[in-house]
Amino acid sequence: MNGTAEQEAIVRGVMDEWKSAVDAHEPQQAASVFTEDAIFQGLRPFSVGRQGITDYYDSQPIGLRADFEVLETRRLAQDVLLGYLGVDFLFTDRPTIHVTLGVVLRRVGDQWYIAHYQVSKLA
Repeated sequence: MNGTAEQEAIVRGVMDEWKSAVDAHEPQQAASVFTEDAIFQGLRPFSVGRQGITDYYDSQPIGLRADFEVLETRRLAQDVLLGYLGVDFLFTDRPTIHVTLGVVLRRVGDQWYIAHYQVSKLA
């Protein structure tokens, strides 16, 4: 793989795990793809660490699904990647929310985790 394809594959792999947990409404599983000290900014006030992330996803409605597209990736350091994504959050009872999502992934041992998660809802 060249650098861009490899970077996208890493981002996609982590985000596929995140999506699977969000779609299944498994808050602890969703939080497990984040570092222990992750900074998390959804559409509500931010939190730091997995417990805040678990609480955030636990508060989401049953049936919520997330569809994403990787738009850009950048290698920031040997064990750090930036991903920029378009995400649609689909609900069973209300309109889809379209957002952009910036993630910073950090490799810990052989595993990649989300260290920073920042959602932006553009008008």
